Amino acid sequence: MRLLNRLNQFQRLWQPSAGSPQQTTVAELAARCFCSERHARSLLRQLEEAGWLTWQAQSGRGKRGTLTFLVSPQSVRAGMMEKVLRLGEHHNALALAQLAPEQLRHLLTPFLGGQWQNDTPTLRIPYYRPLEPLTPGFLPGRAEQHLANQIFAGLTRFEAASLRPHGDLAHHWEVSSDGLTWRFYLRSTLHWHDGKPVETAQLLTSFTHLLTLPALRQLFSSVKTVDSPHARCLRFTLFRPDYWLPWRLASYCSFLAHPDDNQTGCGPFRLTAFTPELVRLESHEFYHLQHPLLKAVEYWITPQLFDRALGTSCRHPVQIALGQEEELAHLRPVSNSISLGFCYLGVRQAGRLSIAQARRLISLIHQSGMIDALPLDEGLITPSREMLPGWELPQWPPQAVQLPPRLTLFYHLPVELHVMAQQLREQLASLGCELTLHFHDAKNWDGCGELGKADMVMGDRLIGEAPEYTLEQWLRCDALWPNLLTLAQQQHLFATLDSVQRYPDDETRNAALKAVFYEMMSAGIITPLFNYRYQISAPPGINGVELNARGWFDFTRAWLPPPEQGKEAG
Repeated sequence: MRLLNRLNQFQRLWQPSAGSPQQTTVAELAARCFCSERHARSLLRQLEEAGWLTWQAQSGRGKRGTLTFLVSPQSVRAGMMEKVLRLGEHHNALALAQLAPEQLRHLLTPFLGGQWQNDTPTLRIPYYRPLEPLTPGFLPGRAEQHLANQIFAGLTRFEAASLRPHGDLAHHWEVSSDGLTWRFYLRSTLHWHDGKPVETAQLLTSFTHLLTLPALRQLFSSVKTVDSPHARCLRFTLFRPDYWLPWRLASYCSFLAHPDDNQTGCGPFRLTAFTPELVRLESHEFYHLQHPLLKAVEYWITPQLFDRALGTSCRHPVQIALGQEEELAHLRPVSNSISLGFCYLGVRQAGRLSIAQARRLISLIHQSGMIDALPLDEGLITPSREMLPGWELPQWPPQAVQLPPRLTLFYHLPVELHVMAQQLREQLASLGCELTLHFHDAKNWDGCGELGKADMVMGDRLIGEAPEYTLEQWLRCDALWPNLLTLAQQQHLFATLDSVQRYPDDETRNAALKAVFYEMMSAGIITPLFNYRYQISAPPGINGVELNARGWFDFTRAWLPPPEQGKEAG
């Protein structure tokens, strides 16, 4: 970027006097800018033409001229930032933003939150880490799962305030009386993000590819074949009835990408930039459902802004704040909720803990006030009192059961589990039990080859839009369970889940699944620990923001009022 190079040279000229006039020579300026004297003269001429400084040379070799600065590097950088953003040159904007955190805060905050750019409503969100690639299938992070919901589409989709799936690529579906044949009828107005029509054969190819992924093959283990009996229809033939099938197809992991480009979908937003510094979505003009009210959404990956000492609007990942620096005092929580997802403790079966010992350990955690006392930000978590609303935790009478002298605990992200693990180790040490900790630096158990040696595990279970179904999916697909359960227990579990999925009635199916989890909790196999408190704060100008099940908000429903006449945001 030529302008950035020129700005850096200007910064070198400015720095020795911090903007005060300088008496200097061309040779000194050339040395300062690491260039020849000829190039230094050319640079001075260009900067004078740009109105950044004036240079009054003195005749005679070695004579000192006067260098006077008309603007500061900071004001030049801000003006350049505004210019490249108006032109849509987002990568250049990020190149301009490579500053120390305290400088970056002042430069970026006028451009964060909701802005109108060239009559285009744009939402910019500061984010604390680079986003992982949006590969087909399961994704570990909440942000990635949410993005998959915005970019891709499935045969079915979950709608806000509804626990049942609705039509997406398919406008309607029907099931045979024996529950073994499902037909999904496709809309005739489907388009990929490149504007080309969606062909039924492409969707069939994409879904067939999903079934090559082990976790997805496990999720759809009841599916015998998928074919297209006629145009605009996909037919699923099953080995056994599975009335979770529309739910499975509405999960983000089952959404379909273009068979030749897994970053191209047909959801409400198309992906136009995906780098470690910037992720940009733009609305899909040919979207088949309600069109987004925003034109663009950008994630600005700025870990520097998450330094608490800076007092910025960037907070904990489960507490998103949108807005500019001058708006911070006016930010108000526009949506908050207790997450249905939870951090959990699991006990490996046939390990060093008996059922009685596992129950004592779980009772100790829930009844000692340990979770309430965790040294975490106030209002971030709340101790779990039930697995899901109405799914109460078992209660056992106090038992004086001696714990083993040594135990091992494996845990993964989020970082709050670091604190929980330390607290648990101290608590068990007071009972004569030495707890060895092993941290798996990831958001799930994939790649943790030592997990089968753990006595206990702690992790995070995200809950999607249909809580009961999400927990069924967890039991079927997560790498946790083969390492936690014995082979006989796994076989019994899968046979039970196959039996549960045969119930056509939603309430009966949910009640049967609740019984499965209550049995596992009663045996001391699994217990929830705490839930997060999701929160989104925004200034008055950002509307339609409402928390979804993953702690984000549907980008298609957010909107910005147009700016006042003559006051369009830059």
